[in-house]
Amino acid sequence: MTDVNTMSSTEKIERCATTLRQTVLQNSVIDALPAEAVPATRAEAYAVQTRYAELEGQPTVGWKIAATSEAGQRHINVDGPLGGRVLSDRVHADGDAVSLSGNTMCLAEPEFVFVLGSGLDPRTNPYTPDEVMEAVTALHFGIELPSTRFTDVTAAGALQLIADNACGHRFVLGSAVRTTWAPADLAAVSMTADVDGPSGHRTSEGVGRNVLGDPVAALTWLVNELSAIGIGLVPGDFITTGTCSEPIPVEPGDSLTTRFDGLGVVTCTFVD
Repeated sequence: MTDVNTMSSTEKIERCATTLRQTVLQNSVIDALPAEAVPATRAEAYAVQTRYAELEGQPTVGWKIAATSEAGQRHINVDGPLGGRVLSDRVHADGDAVSLSGNTMCLAEPEFVFVLGSGLDPRTNPYTPDEVMEAVTALHFGIELPSTRFTDVTAAGALQLIADNACGHRFVLGSAVRTTWAPADLAAVSMTADVDGPSGHRTSEGVGRNVLGDPVAALTWLVNELSAIGIGLVPGDFITTGTCSEPIPVEPGDSLTTRFDGLGVVTCTFVD
């Protein structure tokens, strides 16, 4: 076994990405990444994501943010947000049936989603919210279905969870909002989620301010998080900003409808 003190960063990244890829292929979970290869920095952890996407052979079409709400942070036992990639074959359309096969969490997360009309290149000085919003061409809403490759997500820690694509799995992308909206109003936008299925009917509620205080703040955080390690965003990328409610347990046979304060509705059903 290669010693942790002699393994290069490139070797660590390859070991982690390969381990995670094999875990997915085997539909299994692991307690932790190989001890000699655990990322030492956020940059290494994000590099594992990049290499994992290469191994998957799927382009990155969007980005997700985990743990932007206190509920999300409690759920995975971290003290701040984490970024992750959304790969093209993991995106579903509004109304789709989404498989829960291989999903170790079986949770749904209603989210605010921004689509970029222009790119945001890496730079030394942080982007301001106004600069970021100038690049946004559309607002959507979505439903994230996270999962993890770890046996105990609360024990993994931030660096391993970033390497694990910030618990990224599947995502339902709704249509663009067609009514007038303003960035300053999004913190006050409320969300109601209705689930119907084998366990009966249940309702969850959320609001934009649960997302780092404001979905625009979450978007700006991700842009600067990636910029700091040399990753830019390109036109057409979407960024889903994290759950605005408590994560919602779902199971095969359930249907989920999320309504965002008159701005949009996103639905899906869940199958094995």
